[in-house]
Amino acid sequence: MGRNKGTAKVPGGTMPLLEHLRELRNRLLRSVLAIIAATVLGFVFYEQLLAFLTDPYRGIEPDLAAQGIDTNLVITGIGGAFQFQLKIALVAGIVIASPVWIWQLWAFVLPALHRNERRGALLLTGIGVPLFLSGVALAYVILPKAILLLIGFVPDGFESLVSGAEYYDFIIRMMLVFGIAAEIPLAVVLLNRLGVVSGKALVRARPWTVVGIFVFAAVATPSTDPLTMLFLAIPMTFLYLVSEVIARLTDRRRARDVPTIADDEASPL
Repeated sequence: MGRNKGTAKVPGGTMPLLEHLRELRNRLLRSVLAIIAATVLGFVFYEQLLAFLTDPYRGIEPDLAAQGIDTNLVITGIGGAFQFQLKIALVAGIVIASPVWIWQLWAFVLPALHRNERRGALLLTGIGVPLFLSGVALAYVILPKAILLLIGFVPDGFESLVSGAEYYDFIIRMMLVFGIAAEIPLAVVLLNRLGVVSGKALVRARPWTVVGIFVFAAVATPSTDPLTMLFLAIPMTFLYLVSEVIARLTDRRRARDVPTIADDEASPL
């Protein structure tokens, strides 16, 4: 596994268990310190973060007013404002510090891999970050439509009071669900490269997989409306089909690289 400079080695290039535990502790400590520092930064820019997160809600207020619906964001409880600010700063800190703690994780794992495996792992990591951010961006774009649809069910004569904590949990869950769902091709390609699934198996499982994607989208989206479900399920299905094509191309290249030996020819072994 990972090694720090000056770490004692035993024959064979391995490290004792205690050295592994010390290095893991050091890397976890660095990750936690980075998250704490980034969380403090989140407190500093709390107003900007709050404006960014509430923009989808503020953008639909005129549409709701046109429907005769009065709605407001409220914070309840004596310590509700502080808890709300702490949660926003903490999540922002985890996101801002992600390059540090992700690298600490890889720095611990990568030395145990072969050179080709290291390249593949770093490549997949580099692809995974843009995919996750793309999913989060898509969720942020459709958030106003989902909120407008759901609050639009408020009956006449009622006012909609939305708790700040409830609203924050809603948008964070939406972003996380969309971001994680965007990692589908990465997970499928990784399983294919490890030899767990083949391109042909993915083709055979396609109908059930598509059904499973729509079921997942219906359960995972916090808005529970069909429009948001389709916004999640359709991109997921497309990404699965793309990963299926990549897996089949990988299988073909892998088959070409395997040397063919005639029946009457001795193998290299």
